[in-house]
Amino acid sequence: MENKQARSVLLIEHQTEQTSQIRVLLDHAASGVFQLAHVESICDAEKHLVMNPVEVVLLDLEMPESNLLEAVRRVQKTAPHAAIVLLCDSDDEPIAVHAIQQGAQDYLVKGQIEPRALKRALFNAVERKTLEDIQLVEKERAQVTLDCIGDAVISTDARGNITFMNPVAERMTGWQLKDAAGRMMADCVRIVDAGTRRAILDPMAKAANQNRTGTLPLNSTLIGRDGREVNIEDSVAPIHDHEGQVTGAVIVFRDVSATRALEKELTNSAHHDFLTGLPNRMLLNDRIGQAIALAHRQGVHAAVLFLDLDGFKQVNDSLGHPIGDKLLQSVANRMLECVRSPDTVVRQGGDEFIVLLQELKHPQDAVFTVARLLKTVASMHSVDSHEICITASIGVSIYPSDGQDGETLIRNADIAMYYAKKNGSQSYRFFRPEMVREGVAGRPDGQDIWYGLDSGTSSSPHRRNRNSLTPRTQ
Repeated sequence: MENKQARSVLLIEHQTEQTSQIRVLLDHAASGVFQLAHVESICDAEKHLVMNPVEVVLLDLEMPESNLLEAVRRVQKTAPHAAIVLLCDSDDEPIAVHAIQQGAQDYLVKGQIEPRALKRALFNAVERKTLEDIQLVEKERAQVTLDCIGDAVISTDARGNITFMNPVAERMTGWQLKDAAGRMMADCVRIVDAGTRRAILDPMAKAANQNRTGTLPLNSTLIGRDGREVNIEDSVAPIHDHEGQVTGAVIVFRDVSATRALEKELTNSAHHDFLTGLPNRMLLNDRIGQAIALAHRQGVHAAVLFLDLDGFKQVNDSLGHPIGDKLLQSVANRMLECVRSPDTVVRQGGDEFIVLLQELKHPQDAVFTVARLLKTVASMHSVDSHEICITASIGVSIYPSDGQDGETLIRNADIAMYYAKKNGSQSYRFFRPEMVREGVAGRPDGQDIWYGLDSGTSSSPHRRNRNSLTPRTQ
């Protein structure tokens, strides 16, 4: 029973006298606690260890067939889980200390060994080796985890120098650990704000200095060593020693470029027409709000144009919806060429479009854009093998006289467009309150202001008697 509980010890010693002393010391210090085996050379030790695993190896530093470090390496290779305690002369202590740095657990000075110290050294060596093995396993598990996760991981020491990069971090930054180790984080990892392009200060230094976790701004972009840019999200935390002192920091970040692109695409889809790519009604509401606020501050006007194509249904019915869709795309592109950069062209739906004109000094300034739109839309459209001629009718409302909000301005422009369409194709009308009250075009005195384009040459207002106008069939 005692032999089963006894800790196995292998003594590698070529001197008979030293071997006898060790036996006596072990018997005196802990009889039955240790089971001692003895060999006289490293070669014999390797053979023994293959057949008889042991917990502790007592190794004389002065083995004749090899130097100490080579002997330690050979024992470690054959018995990787065995603790190694060295026997050395007092003059050789520096060599023994160096051997401990290479993997041995302890050393004893020959001639100064007493039973209690020998017992304590053997027990401590076993415990130290067990802890080292556990730490090695944990370190290996952590290393495998860091190498396998999809996030990039970089750690720095207290001075901000890089100490670790996992493979993902190497790929994303373009730096290999062997090249980045010892360099300042800021020298290898450049992070900027994607919008302003301003550099974002080293987040790890901030985490270490403030001793708290943190994150990068949401719009952060990593610029790699080769100039490639990647949108990233991260978390940063300080690293502490067993006394709670900050010894460095770690950053974990991931590539969110695909996510950001998808978010941008979804946002764009939510605010833009799928067919023409123009802003949709949702985005228009926001733009009108901004235009009204700007006009109010600067004491200027804004205009809403409601454009409807004349006879578009006949195109769809005769040529088919695919041709009709391409015609709408052609019209949308031409409309964009007629407006300024601050203005907005929106597809309302079907063959209806809305144009927002900003910063007009006078309401009549809208006439010039209206004239360009009517003329440009009426020019021949080449769609596949078809030459299509189509016209438009436009209604115009003006802020602030025709409405104080977007909904009112759009509704009144729609009403004005209806009256323009009643007067014939390729014409436009400015909204007047009478249009709502009367429900018909015209003034109570029988006079009406009608704006039309004659052969694409004139956009001047013409006063006509509404009763003399003959409606033209769409």
